[in-house]
Amino acid sequence: MDIKKKRIAVLAPVAWRTPPRAYGAWETVASNITEGLVARGWESVTLFATRDSITKARLIGWVEKGYEEDKNQIPLVSTCLHISKAMQMADEFDLVHNNFDYIPLTYLPFIKTQMLTTIHGFSDPDILRVYHDHKDSYYVSISDADRDRDLPYLATVYNGIDLSNLTFRDKPGNKLVCYGRIHPDKGFHLAVELARKTGKELILAGIIQDQSYFDNEVKPYVDGKQIKFIGPVNPRQRDALLEQAYVVIHLNTIPERFGLVMAEAMAAGVPVIAMDSGSCREVIEHGKTGYLVNSVDQAAQALDKIGRIDRKNCRKRVEENFTIDKMVENYEKVYEQIFRREADKK
Repeated sequence: MDIKKKRIAVLAPVAWRTPPRAYGAWETVASNITEGLVARGWESVTLFATRDSITKARLIGWVEKGYEEDKNQIPLVSTCLHISKAMQMADEFDLVHNNFDYIPLTYLPFIKTQMLTTIHGFSDPDILRVYHDHKDSYYVSISDADRDRDLPYLATVYNGIDLSNLTFRDKPGNKLVCYGRIHPDKGFHLAVELARKTGKELILAGIIQDQSYFDNEVKPYVDGKQIKFIGPVNPRQRDALLEQAYVVIHLNTIPERFGLVMAEAMAAGVPVIAMDSGSCREVIEHGKTGYLVNSVDQAAQALDKIGRIDRKNCRKRVEENFTIDKMVENYEKVYEQIFRREADKK
């Protein structure tokens, strides 16, 4: 079976452009899957995304730009339009690779094409009702930690990142860096607490997803000297930010699902201090590419040991586990499983 002749549709979200200009984790992964398939010689790859998206595959879209970038849109309207139009074309493909959560699953009774859903995380326990209603579909998790015990997963496939825009630097910077989406889940307030406790300079970066949280628990400590906030960063700005990093701080307050920030940091040679919750121990090799902790006090102790980390080991871990090519290679194995199972049913 030459699976690379199969017709693959990659369904991306429409909150942001694919790939995003700055933040957009699911759009980033959807883009990396799409471009990775093209690079590995797949003959027919279609990306369903916003119309301003950029890809080497065929692009189909009905939403002009992401609803997070165009506040005139009602997000649910754009979401429903995008997904329903894509599902109307499902018969043109051999597999739909869904990176847009649970709503596409509700179309399964009405299409003949098989669907693989990469579960990027459960935003609320109630959405499990949809997943559990479609246990005969195909699922992949992005970490072993982020799984629902009642779903029949085919595999865990770690997210892959683009190493071409992450410069490895053997020489460390001198700043603490914390970046991503600014939300209580990501523990920016704990990074601030760590900086104040240790007297280290801290740079914060990212989109503000919870304005009240930022205004009350982060902004009061941003003085432009010891603690700076620079807003969202695009890939070029992120690379410049990581050049300044002695360590990346990732004190997540809920179990991490995967953690692209951790992989990106290590790709640049920057060790990571993260809470030992969820997938963090799958991404970080404790004592070799960073440290897993359970409190700000433990993070402060780990900070004293960061100098022991060989930055080359950080890059090596990413090269061996978290590249686009590695991710797509593993997805190819999943696709082949699906095609063989479906062939056996006939």
